[in-house]
Amino acid sequence: MTLAIVYTRASSGIEAPLVTVEAHLSNGMAGFHIVGLPAAAVKESRDRVRSAIVNSKFEFPIKHITINLAPADLPKEGGRFDLPIALGILAASGQIPMQAIATHEFTGELALSGELRAVRGILPVVLAVQQTERILVVPDENGQEAALVETARVRTASHLLEVCAYLQGRQTLAPCKVKHTAPHETNLPLLGDIKGQQHAKRALEIAAAGRHSLLLVGPPGTGKTMLATRLPAILPKLDEAQALEVAAIASISSSGFDPQDWRRMPFRAPHHSSSSVALVGGGRPPRPGEISLAHHGVLFLDELPEFNRIVLESLREPLESGHITISRAAFQTVFPAQFQFIAAMNPCPCGYAGSATSRCNCSRDQVKRYLSKLSGPLLDRIDMQVEVASLPESIWQQLAEADTGEDETEAKRISVLAARARQLQRQQCCNALLKASGTTTHCQLTREAKLLLKQIMQKLLFSARVHHRIMKVARTIADLENSAVVTDTHIAEAVTYRALDRMKLLA
Repeated sequence: MTLAIVYTRASSGIEAPLVTVEAHLSNGMAGFHIVGLPAAAVKESRDRVRSAIVNSKFEFPIKHITINLAPADLPKEGGRFDLPIALGILAASGQIPMQAIATHEFTGELALSGELRAVRGILPVVLAVQQTERILVVPDENGQEAALVETARVRTASHLLEVCAYLQGRQTLAPCKVKHTAPHETNLPLLGDIKGQQHAKRALEIAAAGRHSLLLVGPPGTGKTMLATRLPAILPKLDEAQALEVAAIASISSSGFDPQDWRRMPFRAPHHSSSSVALVGGGRPPRPGEISLAHHGVLFLDELPEFNRIVLESLREPLESGHITISRAAFQTVFPAQFQFIAAMNPCPCGYAGSATSRCNCSRDQVKRYLSKLSGPLLDRIDMQVEVASLPESIWQQLAEADTGEDETEAKRISVLAARARQLQRQQCCNALLKASGTTTHCQLTREAKLLLKQIMQKLLFSARVHHRIMKVARTIADLENSAVVTDTHIAEAVTYRALDRMKLLA
């Protein structure tokens, strides 16, 4: 009786827990059994592994073969266990040395010919193996993604024969090489494409500087979507740690990770027909939703009231906590979801309330019902609500004729970077991420500012949460002006960015 042990990794959210593949060969009736909570795709590996071993000119042992995937209570999904199972059988039958296997981890799906195929979620595996002393062997197709972690010891192979020859000392496997390129940031849309709307552009600059959530409210055609899509152009670049987190989440998603997107800030814009699972994540096995795919980036919801109310309410917790927990009867998975929330909507059902070019035909009750699609708790969690007014054709033409061709994107980007640097130096996070105690400590208001904020709270009946968000937006405005304290001018401007709250009071 012979036993071989091979190390590999499972997929559980963005984690890659260690799995020990135990291959046991014994006398008796020939058979091939896999235990350890395998899914259907894992059970089917019996046929793939048998054919791959035979077609690679190895001997498939005619014995009773038992494969145990430990720990037994961890669900095993996909074809990632094909390669370690095949190596376990070959080692247990004495066709490859066991000593070399102990210092490595293996993952990869096998074709019937013995060729290695790529598996999803390789980046979390590389990050997990990096914490050990072992070397990871992956399929060639996963090489570029694995190369993103430059300090990890990773080798690539295209065939089962190459892996076996490497373990026998007859061949070397090439290490992963960094082949990714920087994103084409010159292709980002610029603010110069938008004529006028200086108030909205100012709000966009403040939102970028403090990482604040932003709701744009206005009639159709006023530039709300154009403004939202130009936010990434003035945001700071992702650092190495953030880029790895973004890539790891994309790696386990249904679409996978494209190395060409390395260090490119996520910008997710799901359709308003999206379900709760599509937005927050779920399924079996759990997959990240749009809010997790927007981690360290921007989540843009256009036509916000057209989303299902249940879908919108599911955003409340991640907007506060920065993560989403998928809880089911048999498992619990946590995905990061620290995104910047940007949304756009019309002010009424027909869309033309307050428009300078078209007449609104909605009644007061219709407007009230339309605005009530957004609950108070959700609006409380949106830092800034900005009106994007429609411009008469005469004014729009004047702005187009007076256009000098100069773009303000770079100037606003420099201003945003300077404000972010002040925040990180003062409190090690953006203003939008300050907790209640941090808001009190770092948002120092002058006596006039405190008095003005008190009067506003009493008149507009804002909640305590809105009180803190006004203070944080005012702190960002002060950072853009390099002011050590928050003045009444900063508070007054911050309050102007609560447009929808005022609309609902008047409706």
